[in-house]
Amino acid sequence: MQKIKALSPYKQSLRDNILQAAMRLFAERGIRAVKMDDVARALGISKRTLYEIYDNKEQVLFEGIKKHRDQRRRDLEQVVRESANVMDIILYIYRQKIKEFQQVSPLFYAELGRYPKIQESFQQNREQQQQQFMAFMQRGVNEGYFRKDMNYELVGRSFEALNRYMMENELYRSYSMEELFRNMLFVSLRGFCTKKGVEKLDTFL
Repeated sequence: MQKIKALSPYKQSLRDNILQAAMRLFAERGIRAVKMDDVARALGISKRTLYEIYDNKEQVLFEGIKKHRDQRRRDLEQVVRESANVMDIILYIYRQKIKEFQQVSPLFYAELGRYPKIQESFQQNREQQQQQFMAFMQRGVNEGYFRKDMNYELVGRSFEALNRYMMENELYRSYSMEELFRNMLFVSLRGFCTKKGVEKLDTFL
């Protein structure tokens, strides 16, 4: 758990600006290539001021990822509430993932696994994500897009393993995210869709 320092109002106001600048640099160059000097220079502040707010680069990275993840969760929750059906939610997630990978250097994803605290935070969120996944699949069943005769806990584990394989083997370096989604994730998705779900899926593929 990262400790947040007691800061003056001015330095407190800098926190979000630091995270925004740092995450932009990480996305452009990768994590290892970015130094605390680079973050301070991008904001026009001294390195001393930066270290008075954050102890090190890993803390900046941890807080930046947490902020991004929390915002993405809030956005998705709103989409879930407002979407007419689960297939529209899948389309939203697909578009967001493609956009994100177009804006982020592959180095960022490759280097992210070298930070144990960040991987631990991902692991801690896994149970909550599994619960959300099961609720999503049940909604799809209720709406008639997903089959009733599937073990969706096992489906969730399969998707998790597939995603881990793609990231650990850095397939995004050799293939576009569109190719990975169409040939791996969407093929699996079609397997538990009803005829109604397949027809809907095909409209945006």
